[in-house]
Amino acid sequence: MPDKNWQFELEEYIIQGEPERAEKSGAWQTAIGLQAVDGLKTSDYLLDTAKEHIEGRITIDEVQKRIFSYYEQRTTRTEPEDDTKEADIVSARITRLLGEKAFQFSPVEWITIHRRLFEGVFDHAGKIRRYNISKREWILNGESVIYADFNSIRETLDYDFATEKQFSYEGLSVEASVKHLAKFASDIWQIHPFGEGNTRATAVFMIKYLKTFGFRVNNDAFRENSWYFRNALVRANYNDWQKGIYSTTKFLELFFSNLLLGTNYELKNRYMHVDFVDEKEPVC
Repeated sequence: MPDKNWQFELEEYIIQGEPERAEKSGAWQTAIGLQAVDGLKTSDYLLDTAKEHIEGRITIDEVQKRIFSYYEQRTTRTEPEDDTKEADIVSARITRLLGEKAFQFSPVEWITIHRRLFEGVFDHAGKIRRYNISKREWILNGESVIYADFNSIRETLDYDFATEKQFSYEGLSVEASVKHLAKFASDIWQIHPFGEGNTRATAVFMIKYLKTFGFRVNNDAFRENSWYFRNALVRANYNDWQKGIYSTTKFLELFFSNLLLGTNYELKNRYMHVDFVDEKEPVC
């Protein structure tokens, strides 16, 4: 993250208690925190610009114009600055999307969110990948989740969304509903329809979807634990039965519980590593 203590500085607006500033600050904290899922850091310039937006001195349109102008004027950039450019641009776009009330539950909405987040950043923004992928994961000792074959992405998207749309939450406890929503997030993430940016697009889509249920999203979860969120999605979609490793949504459920129910479960990435042994439990 930027050199400045962005978490402390943005949290001040929530402590002050002014609703509009608190809402904007929460969106920015989520947006900046989400960049960690791809190992990116935002700049000090973005933080200063975000504070002006929170305080009502500039609009989100002006935020985006300033960021583009800032990087256009920097004719000599280092590789780290190229990374902050992506993080700054996408953070501002996430903040904009989270501030919009409009939402439609559909694969098209998810694809549109990806396009709006990454247009001009990735050539494939909003485009379904036409190749198969694998990604080496630290928590899997370098192994990869098996993602959807590119030939079946459209059909799998339609199936998962249709299944969720037909699901009835009537009579379910809030806890059971959250568990189901975590599983839905895991399922659509495993499709990985885009070449890059899947986790950030999934997070934004899910936040907007969760708000349709009346949930108040706790920005602390993504602000402090966005990498945990991604690793939890990985563990929810990985099996190696010969080694006794089975896919589990339990880590993702802890994250969603903190996100939506105000619980305070300890979220540690090392607990999800396939070699982690809980010393409290007997080893057979």
